[in-house]
Amino acid sequence: MIPLKYNVRNLRVRWVNTLLTMLGTGAIVWSSCILFGLVEGLQHSMKVSGDPLDVIVMRKGSTSETNSGIELTTAEKIPTLPGIARDEKGRPLAALELLNIPVVERVDGSRTNLIIRGIDPVSTELRPDFKILEGQGRMLEPGKGECVVSKNLAKRFKGASLGSELKVGEREKYRVVGIFSAGGSAAESEIWVDRKELEQNTAREGITSSVQVRANSAEDLAALKQTIENDTQFKLAAISESAYFADQSRSSAFLIVAGTIIAVLLTIGAMFAAANTMYAAIRSRTREIGTMRALGFSRFDLLISFLGESVILCTLGGLLGLAATIPLSALTYGTSNFNTFSEVTINFRFGPIVMAVAFVMTLAMGVFGGLFPAIRAVRMDVITALREV
Repeated sequence: MIPLKYNVRNLRVRWVNTLLTMLGTGAIVWSSCILFGLVEGLQHSMKVSGDPLDVIVMRKGSTSETNSGIELTTAEKIPTLPGIARDEKGRPLAALELLNIPVVERVDGSRTNLIIRGIDPVSTELRPDFKILEGQGRMLEPGKGECVVSKNLAKRFKGASLGSELKVGEREKYRVVGIFSAGGSAAESEIWVDRKELEQNTAREGITSSVQVRANSAEDLAALKQTIENDTQFKLAAISESAYFADQSRSSAFLIVAGTIIAVLLTIGAMFAAANTMYAAIRSRTREIGTMRALGFSRFDLLISFLGESVILCTLGGLLGLAATIPLSALTYGTSNFNTFSEVTINFRFGPIVMAVAFVMTLAMGVFGGLFPAIRAVRMDVITALREV
């Protein structure tokens, strides 16, 4: 078997070609990891948003809160139902919430749809790990024209920083009094205001978008859903929060398909780059190949050696690409939720799935990029190769 240090030495001698191929391979792995890291971040955001004991009540036939509407007199009866959990103050964990999606200006001057959520006081207890960040203000007080902004949005939108005035329409202006985090959930793509103020500002008195409810137990959850869906005074859709956000996450299916296609095309391109590098290496080492054959190394030894060299080359490029993604894990990216057509902020996540994609791409580039040059090398005639100058 040809020793590994032989391949390492050859890569070092041809350092220019080695470096260029590594940079090309690294760029391909890097760009693919970004796309799949974005998808994984979106799916994680939806996954952590759902609590197994929470239910979202909407109008029947609605696919999301944005196209739901419940009469206020009906919605106000839901918190009185038995089986609803209570907080430390004895309040039922059931919040009436109203959504508005205006067009808001980003700091760069562009504009996009953004979710403004009108909340009740207990809404904060129905979101995972909700907290006002230390040193970043306080929770809003109802009726004072105040809002709290997620940490992801505070730097992305004009007037969304602490102490600023956020303008979301001619009649909607809120003073930012707090910056919050919510465990990476979907709430971090929203701005929260007092529900009753939002009703007045949007002329939607007497209606709410949804009711967020937390049950005491799984049995109570089933009973609540049965009552809300079948009782004649309600006749509403009661969807478990986990199922609701699982359905919302299907909007990432397009990104997954598009990302896979792009990754495959980029990988094919990288295979040609690796093959070109290996062909050039073989062409310059014809006499060397003949000498190794004359010394007794088999065709199989040569095949494994050149394939190994190609895999090493692409692996180095893949590691370079992965290393370049590490700084991105601290960044937040904005994309569109195709169900609500509003901005969704996502933290890049480079977990096991993204690493597996990078590994498969790197292995494919190394093996298939080096296969045909390696076959060419082992098929060389020994005498002819030794006569090459």
